[in-house]
Amino acid sequence: MARRYGYWICTCLLALWLTPSGVLDIMLVPGVVKILNHLGYPNYLGPILGVAKLLGIAAVFYPRTRILREWAYAGITIDLLGAFVSHSAVHDPLGIRITPLVVLALAAGSYLMRPERYRLRAVPEFAPAGSLSAR
Repeated sequence: MARRYGYWICTCLLALWLTPSGVLDIMLVPGVVKILNHLGYPNYLGPILGVAKLLGIAAVFYPRTRILREWAYAGITIDLLGAFVSHSAVHDPLGIRITPLVVLALAAGSYLMRPERYRLRAVPEFAPAGSLSAR
């Protein structure tokens, strides 16, 4: 029961961070443009990241997307690690640098506590090449 609550708390907090962030990225609000320029990225990266964030959250919440959900968690991880490295590269203050890592901890909690029905099933082992009888 605690695992289920933990999953939903982490997942909802993750969505509460990435959804507005994605919308603001798509809209290229002045604050987003300022951050992109400060980090040395072109403005057109904002809408690309914004759409990816929104699609990632949609995949995490949609119950029938096991493989897509795995890719969404991977994309979210890459986005957040990239944000941490980018802010570190320009020597932003520690609070700004660690924020993506805090959000990454939420993503990790969501991923690790997700229900069994949202996990990939184990791939069945195949028989060795010579063990099948000829037909």
